[in-house]
Amino acid sequence: MLAKRIIPCLDIKNGQTVKGTNFVNLREAGDPVELGKAYSDQGADELVYLDITASYEGRKTFTDLVKRIAAHISIPFTVGGGIHELSDVDRLLSAGADKVSINSSAIKNPQLIDEIANHFGSQVCVVAIDARQTADGWKCYLNGGRVETDRKLFEWAKEANERGAGEILFTSMDHDGVKNGYANDALAILSDSLTIPVIASGGAGKKEHFKDTFINGKADAALAASVFHFGEIPIPELKSYLRKEGINVRI
Repeated sequence: MLAKRIIPCLDIKNGQTVKGTNFVNLREAGDPVELGKAYSDQGADELVYLDITASYEGRKTFTDLVKRIAAHISIPFTVGGGIHELSDVDRLLSAGADKVSINSSAIKNPQLIDEIANHFGSQVCVVAIDARQTADGWKCYLNGGRVETDRKLFEWAKEANERGAGEILFTSMDHDGVKNGYANDALAILSDSLTIPVIASGGAGKKEHFKDTFINGKADAALAASVFHFGEIPIPELKSYLRKEGINVRI
């Protein structure tokens, strides 16, 4: 069985790492290069960097940041934010990123998934989905969770899979930053219906939540932010706990 992955996520705004709750109330968490290096040294399997306010200017700044990250860390990392076309992907991969994450741009232009997969390979293309439960089921949101769409979570994830996405990064907006556990019911449905790995995001508050999402949510990887940024759960401690619970992780 493939090892389950632990992935710290660093949301970047104005060159600094920030973290919020339910996508709002952001507070600073530190320098993204220093944090990334610390996580790499602690045994994180991968990192995700998201430029959460990607304007044109921000994207250029972000490219320089990606170069600095690549120079200092030795584990794979994914970058997202402001990626609209193949040239954006090329620029970020050339700067040192291993994968790119697309979200709003994929919903607006699903063909972008096919283009990235065909041009660079499926392994480069992570489709991130921000969704929340509504009276009409799980709905997908654009622009950092600001705009509701008519796309349904499970249908959209399946389409992304079929178009060539290499992974799905699913964030439950209702669970984000609340620390009550991941959206395991939805994650299990995704894991059962897709042929690609599913990354759980939104809700980690204690070590048991990671175990639950790997067992009950059938997630292939678990992404978290504030519990790592603010030192609440050290990664070596988390991996040691998971190993004792019978979950295959790299130590």
